[in-house]
Amino acid sequence: MKRKIAAIFAADIAGYSRLVAEDEEETLRRLASYRSVVDDFIAKAGGRIFNTAGDAVLAEFPSAVDAVRCAIDIQESLRTRNMAYPPSRQMSFRIGITIGDVVERDGDLLGDGVNIAARLEGLAEVGGICVSRAVHEQVANKLSVQFADIGAQEVKNIPTPVHAYMVAMRREDGSYSTPQVKKPGAKPAPAPNWMWPLVVAVVSIVAIGVAGFLYFTKLEQTSTAVATSSPPPAATAAAVPSAPATPATTAPSPAAKAPASTPTATPTTNPTATAAASPTPAPSSPAAAAKFPADQVPFVGERARAYLTNEYSAAGDSKAFALNIGGFVGYALNQPNEDAARSAALDQCQKRADTAQSPRRCEIYAVGNNIIYAHGRPPMPPQPWVRVDPMTQRPFASKDVPMVRDQAKARLESFVPAAKSRAVALGPGGQYFMVVGTATIDEAARRALESCGAFAGGACMIVAVDDNFTVPIPSALRVTGFFHAASNPSIIADARDDVVRKLGEAMGWNAVAVGTAGRPGLGLKAADEQTAVNGALAECAKRDSDCHVIAIGPFTVGPIN
Repeated sequence: MKRKIAAIFAADIAGYSRLVAEDEEETLRRLASYRSVVDDFIAKAGGRIFNTAGDAVLAEFPSAVDAVRCAIDIQESLRTRNMAYPPSRQMSFRIGITIGDVVERDGDLLGDGVNIAARLEGLAEVGGICVSRAVHEQVANKLSVQFADIGAQEVKNIPTPVHAYMVAMRREDGSYSTPQVKKPGAKPAPAPNWMWPLVVAVVSIVAIGVAGFLYFTKLEQTSTAVATSSPPPAATAAAVPSAPATPATTAPSPAAKAPASTPTATPTTNPTATAAASPTPAPSSPAAAAKFPADQVPFVGERARAYLTNEYSAAGDSKAFALNIGGFVGYALNQPNEDAARSAALDQCQKRADTAQSPRRCEIYAVGNNIIYAHGRPPMPPQPWVRVDPMTQRPFASKDVPMVRDQAKARLESFVPAAKSRAVALGPGGQYFMVVGTATIDEAARRALESCGAFAGGACMIVAVDDNFTVPIPSALRVTGFFHAASNPSIIADARDDVVRKLGEAMGWNAVAVGTAGRPGLGLKAADEQTAVNGALAECAKRDSDCHVIAIGPFTVGPIN
């Protein structure tokens, strides 16, 4: 064993047990992804991870400056990643850092330095960093970082208080937060002795008032029951005189007034209060009873839809939801009014989109539970969206994506190394949209088709999933567009339905050829492109003259220039 002085870094995930309980598989997958980010930053900063357990990470650094700079980089990187998830599913680390004398044994570090770092991590805000005074003294004049002094903190199993500082983390707008931490162990000051007689007197007066109110209320109820021969006392409060009461003579109770006068009142009502205001129970308002149609929301992932189904739908009316066609979202719940909800949701969505450099602007999709999105649902192709055919499937290569300009193909090079599940949708005019890192292929395909369709103005096609093309990509001829046999003018009208039927049943490579009279020839279920082309030309030549190929797979084709 040997002793040394080291900067100790401790981190773990806030609310990790809850995240695992809600969705174990997804949480573990994301933990591995986030840990790779953390490990990479630690290695680049010259640190060494000496212990891990579950979601916790312990590392040592040669200097406090390196440790704090690394912690800031980690938190800012993970904050950006978390923007893709609703607040309830975000995975945020707390980080604590100290300088201490530690003992090294078989590569592990032991001692008070490690324990204090772990306790500081527990004091940190979610997504924040807490450091000891020793660390603050080392980095205060070396890094352009703001700190908040939270004073001496009493922490578990450490005999003396630890003086701690919180690092002010940068917000999405570039400003810095001001941490507010309640000191553990701080107890409210006892009330001065002179206040006790005053408290006793106030309590006594209130008690006398309540007793008097209850007595006269009981007396009034008894008199009303005798004079009107009303139902039992439980129903008397809901009874009304035989003459219809007008608003001028019968005022509803305060509980019944609250929902009408307060915009932020919850949609549920008190049955007793409702009965007191009217002889018949008031029906629930449509806005309160309606379930937000989360399954209709385009562009977003299933996690966002689940949040809309549960948290958003159950919240009060003063709320709003914003999105853009890239799948970025913003939520605002329990706002003072609808205008505030609109502004907050739109601002949150746009900040997330700007951080990811999304070129599309955010728009308000819903206010309350009412959809106000002006563009409706994007055009979608019929299902199935993905057809896996081993005969035509081959590895994805961005250079082979048809109809896409070279500059756009360069951007598609990031598709293969991205996280699974992923999909590329291609539009009829060469537009495309890729979605990566989703839970399932179905989700990736849906989102890619929705986003692609929204800016293409027409139904798109899934051309790649994960590592492979899912449709045959012609190479013998140039792709010029999508092939729709039912409306293709090159094919005579009375033959189109037959072509549609035969192509719909055929897997493998397929080709269509026509002659001067528009009589089609089909090459179906071929093992390769050239065989399909030869078969289509041969069949066409039996019915027509001057035959040429007009389609290969799902694409129209023409001569290569």
